[in-house]
Amino acid sequence: MPDRPVTADAPARSSTWSVFLTFLRLGLTSFGGPIAHLGYFRTEFVDRKKWLRGEEYADLVSLCQFLPGPASSQVGIAVGLKRAGLPGALAAWTGFTLPSAIALAAFAWGLASQVPDGVLHGLMLVAVAVVAQALWQMAKTACRGPLEFLIAVAALAVSLVWRAAWVQISVVAAGLIIGWLLFRRTSSAAEIGQPDRTISRRTGLIALGAFVALLVALPLLARATGAFAVQVADTFYRVGSMVFGGGHVVLPLLQSEVVGPGWVSTDDFIAGYGAAQAVPGPLFTFAAYLGASMTQPLLMTVVALLAIFLPSFFLVVGVMPFWDRLRANADMRAALRGVNAAVVGILAAAWYDPVITHAVFDWKDALIALVAFAALMIAKLPPWVVVVGTAVIAWLVTLI
Repeated sequence: MPDRPVTADAPARSSTWSVFLTFLRLGLTSFGGPIAHLGYFRTEFVDRKKWLRGEEYADLVSLCQFLPGPASSQVGIAVGLKRAGLPGALAAWTGFTLPSAIALAAFAWGLASQVPDGVLHGLMLVAVAVVAQALWQMAKTACRGPLEFLIAVAALAVSLVWRAAWVQISVVAAGLIIGWLLFRRTSSAAEIGQPDRTISRRTGLIALGAFVALLVALPLLARATGAFAVQVADTFYRVGSMVFGGGHVVLPLLQSEVVGPGWVSTDDFIAGYGAAQAVPGPLFTFAAYLGASMTQPLLMTVVALLAIFLPSFFLVVGVMPFWDRLRANADMRAALRGVNAAVVGILAAAWYDPVITHAVFDWKDALIALVAFAALMIAKLPPWVVVVGTAVIAWLVTLI
């Protein structure tokens, strides 16, 4: 079926194959992280292909800001769903995710023998700059007043004192409750748009039920069987279900979950996170790198990658039929203000430990990281250019 632009009296439909090819091209070219991805998506789907009207695209972005998980991937899943139903949603996710997942898994498999130590250290220093950039941008948006700032500081303090994964999840939950208590009288409801009828409410409820069922069943199954693959699936599914704020915020939760039990070393973890900045596509494909760094690397790559994205798939499919009501809820918008502020504090704690503590050892390291940060923030260089340049500089410093 050929693509058709959106009109007032014609449903928006595309073939599954055309959806896959469109997202595959975006997966190969979309550098710069989730905010940049959303810009690429708008250009592609609103301006060029006219698959969506501008207000429809804005609604999808708003929806995905409310959900845990990677916002750009969720928007992609939603666009694929609207264009070609459930097969289109799967095609959109596959096309956008596959390039970076393959690249990061290949990097992990060749990490020990092929990459010089200086380059690995450069990737760790890139992570210092990239997380600092994300922290700065998120703080400007999420901490617009003294109350949000205090929530972020409290979340930072708690996250530095207690490093367990359950603490970070508890901090997010506390931010949600505090946000609702503090901001519910000052948050206004959004205007109700047209309800989305791409899928039925029954299908949405089934998807939400599957999301909750796996969240409950996987830890029980992991404990009952003791199988490593099930433990990995449980860990990455839980992370994908609990992370608010996009790709960079997944860093502290994943670090405590995979480095703590010894599945991945701290140095390999941070080097891989730096490498993730050099590839296009969603940052959550960092899960492919982590899976490839474990025992049974091929199987764990697939398990980790599917498990971390599966909650987003269930949530987008489940929530879209109800989004017109949800986004008009002032209480929900107030709660999200508290969550976003808490996420800033969690990310700040992760920036200090493990990123800075395992990458910056002397003034030369600090200078290289500062130059990389300036290249991102001031010179506005593409992230992949900064990654390659920093890795080369660190390698040369090692040789000297």
